[in-house]
Amino acid sequence: MPTQKKHKRLDKELKLFDVYAISTGAMFSSGFFLLPGLASADAGPAVVLAYLIGGIMVLPAMFSASELSTAMPRAGGPYYFLDRSLGPMVGTVGGLGTWLALIFKSAFALIGMGAYLAIFVDVPIKPIAIGFTILFTLMNIFGVKKTSNLQGVLVVILVSILIFFVIAGFAELFSLGLFETYQNQFSPFLPFGFEGLISTVGLVFVSYAGLTQVASVSEEVQNPDRNIPLGMILSLLTATIVYVLGVYVMVAVLDPNALREDLTPVATAGEVFLDWIPYGIGLMLVVIAAIAAFASTGNAGIMSAARYPLAMARDKLIWQPLAKIGKFNTPTTAILVTSGVMMFFILVLDVADIAKLASAFMLLIFGLLNLAVIIMRESKIEEYDPGFKSPLYPWMQIAGIIVSIWLITVMGIISVLFTLGMILSCIAYYYYFASKKVKRSGAIFHVSARLGEYQYEGLEREMRGILREKGLREDDPYEKAIGRAQVLDLAGDESFEHIIKLFVDDMSQKVQIPDQELINLFLDQSFEGILPVGNGAAIKHIRIKEDIDTEVVLVRIQSGVQLEDAVFETELDTLQEDKNQLYCLIFLLSSTKQSGQHLRILAHLAEMIDSMDFQERWMNATDEAELREILLRDERFINIKIKEDSTSAQYIGKQVKDLQLPGESLITLIKRDTEIIFPHGKTIINKHDELSIIGEKNDIKELKSQMRAKD
Repeated sequence: MPTQKKHKRLDKELKLFDVYAISTGAMFSSGFFLLPGLASADAGPAVVLAYLIGGIMVLPAMFSASELSTAMPRAGGPYYFLDRSLGPMVGTVGGLGTWLALIFKSAFALIGMGAYLAIFVDVPIKPIAIGFTILFTLMNIFGVKKTSNLQGVLVVILVSILIFFVIAGFAELFSLGLFETYQNQFSPFLPFGFEGLISTVGLVFVSYAGLTQVASVSEEVQNPDRNIPLGMILSLLTATIVYVLGVYVMVAVLDPNALREDLTPVATAGEVFLDWIPYGIGLMLVVIAAIAAFASTGNAGIMSAARYPLAMARDKLIWQPLAKIGKFNTPTTAILVTSGVMMFFILVLDVADIAKLASAFMLLIFGLLNLAVIIMRESKIEEYDPGFKSPLYPWMQIAGIIVSIWLITVMGIISVLFTLGMILSCIAYYYYFASKKVKRSGAIFHVSARLGEYQYEGLEREMRGILREKGLREDDPYEKAIGRAQVLDLAGDESFEHIIKLFVDDMSQKVQIPDQELINLFLDQSFEGILPVGNGAAIKHIRIKEDIDTEVVLVRIQSGVQLEDAVFETELDTLQEDKNQLYCLIFLLSSTKQSGQHLRILAHLAEMIDSMDFQERWMNATDEAELREILLRDERFINIKIKEDSTSAQYIGKQVKDLQLPGESLITLIKRDTEIIFPHGKTIINKHDELSIIGEKNDIKELKSQMRAKD
């Protein structure tokens, strides 16, 4: 089967705060600065409860987006997730539709700045919006880090002022009497009944829709397993608290009838209780916060939206040049096209009305993301290995699907028709322009394969590539397994079966499995063959039901060994013409109870072997210790020679258990003259011993520092 063209990946420059800033900035604009007044017209004081319910109801989409982003951190997030789970037709609908919806919402945010700027100065709204679009476009082109830095500044300004707004507001309420204020302003709490509350929940829910925008830049996030879910959770907590408390203040200090008609309720409320700040600075702070909010939404929108055409062009669904990465390692063409379309809409359309209609489409995407998690889990693809798993599966996802369908229906027939129109347009585009170029299918076929139907094996190859890029997790015992691996250094002319028999006795004692049973497992090709990974190396990996530690055997064959084609995993795209001539064989044994860990270690071994100088270093290694070192990560490994005239002299004559090593550092082996020793607690360190030590990054860094500082 032909392989997909490999595209240049975007740099991983975004950290936890960047994730938080993108998500938070995408949620605060019209939802806080324009919508509360309109929402109170339908719910009355219960608008506060509506915002709280909206924050709770977005949880399924947040958890699903987090899981998918940590399993498949790729540009265009939701598009990529839907394409790989439900197939390219649904992916096209999700990709093109979400791209347009984000453009509409971002354009609306930039135009919405005019309502607050007009408080101080009469400015032409559309030229201002165009100017900010050009500014954010340039920032996005010059680097995602520059863009995220700007986003961080905007969000810090925004959140700081909003916190001040809430604190000052509650200080005013306490001075007026909190209980009396509640009685006067919040009674009756549901003046328009329960139906009014429910319809308002649908209206304010879209205020949280920006939460998952960060999924589209997941390819650029460092340590996505931690930073994406944590950043989104912190962002949602911030938004929910500020929304609920901020709207509570607005309802408490403003006349109900005036609030229902107010398009700048935050500024109006600020005039009431920030009048103690001289020179109108209180109102000015509110306007600055509003500008920061609308600007951050517009900036995050361009950043997120541009990743959709990039991802779709990579998959040959749209114009190929959109996949090009520019001089500053950003999707320059995709950014320019996105901002160009946005400026066109700003100039010729009423983007406010269209952005409201596009909100229904975003709700559809939320529902599909929940469905995508169900499909990916039920596909049983082993390589689907999310670093974060949604709690309460599948009930969380089922609830999210139901919520999305319900909210779309309460948004009105025009929103539903608009969404259907976008879906039909995207489907028509797919069948007319793209379907003949695409030979993939989604994980949904793996679900049907369990019933005896077709599945698309290319997805497993692609997911395995993602595993290689993501790397190991902190608790994966890679270093431990390599550090204590058995090493065979052979001259050559050995059969595959004979190589297995050379190490199986030692391994069988470790895992408590009879020799012949292990031999049969390693020789069995019915499940997994030998994985060729290039540079004259291949890996034979098996899993057993027993709960065992991961075991590794490293084999160097000096003159090479020839193996038959039949024993290889031939479906992989890493095959090379000389795969039969092998100088390195690695045997990996793990438990099926740690299947994800097994695949990550397998992928990392392949990544280490794939380095340009691996074969040369492997063949020139002088001993077993050096062979192990080649496969160990430098930042987690140190080799210490025990000398009398160095810091290491403090270890001479001591037992291993008495050594004061940083953190959880572990001596995996000791080289003593020509002998290799696997130490235990009572092993005594001698002069001229060579210690191989593994540990966490910071622990090894500290140990290296100690050795350098005192020598």
